[in-house]
Amino acid sequence: MNLLDISDISSKQITDIFHLADRLKLEKERGSLVGKTFILFFPESSIRTRITFEKGIKDLGGECILFPPETLDKREQVSDVINYLENWADGVIIRHPNLSKIQELSNQSTIPIINAMTSLNHPCEILSDLYSISRQREHFKELVYTFVGPVGNICRSWAEVASLMNLTFNHVCTKGHEMGKDSPTYKFHTELEDILVESDVILTDSLPKEFRTQEYITKYQITLERMKLTKKKAILNPCPPFFRGEEISEEAVSSNYFVGHTFKKNLLYVQQAIVLHCLWN
Repeated sequence: MNLLDISDISSKQITDIFHLADRLKLEKERGSLVGKTFILFFPESSIRTRITFEKGIKDLGGECILFPPETLDKREQVSDVINYLENWADGVIIRHPNLSKIQELSNQSTIPIINAMTSLNHPCEILSDLYSISRQREHFKELVYTFVGPVGNICRSWAEVASLMNLTFNHVCTKGHEMGKDSPTYKFHTELEDILVESDVILTDSLPKEFRTQEYITKYQITLERMKLTKKKAILNPCPPFFRGEEISEEAVSSNYFVGHTFKKNLLYVQQAIVLHCLWN
């Protein structure tokens, strides 16, 4: 099976991936990729996602062959590219800005295609973060998740997993930047403090250039004082790369609310679980 978007899978499949990640943390699936080869398309700028996919595959005994994503932008049809790759590879993992390019590959592929990030979504990252939260909080489905910032690939993927897992998801930004109409799992707000008091998990993404204004930052930056308004045991999980003094303050990152660095340990195991789940299903 492929993993292109969170909305492509079921809540049961997410639970299965999480349980498989638990097993991988205990080293119970070692050697399961021996004899398997994966083609990776990653830009040089990718750090966390590329390292954890490469290391994750190699730790399980598999091999990786790396190409830059612009390799897929040449004149040759991607259907021909994947038809050749199927001769030698057992799966393809792609980080490319254009989701339609990955979808086109998957439409012609008989081997798993995994989306490692596009400009529209980032399924593996958000599944990993939700896994980390679920292993800290047994009742993670009862928490209130609040994303602060404009719509981007991180916000979209959080909204998708919230819909699938029936989570309460707030989106806070300036008027006119809502993702759509409110739903049972998605609510849009323009006032930050009012929502912080009912929030358990604060989520952010790096700001596009047009949002890096003093007016926006003053109104929506996650500071330590604002984190103190949140519910007891609330956590701050900014998506990397994050920038101190923009979407979050230095004091907030230095506080006990911040879980960003430690959460990413699980990126390795969740992405291993995704690779195995796609191979086995």
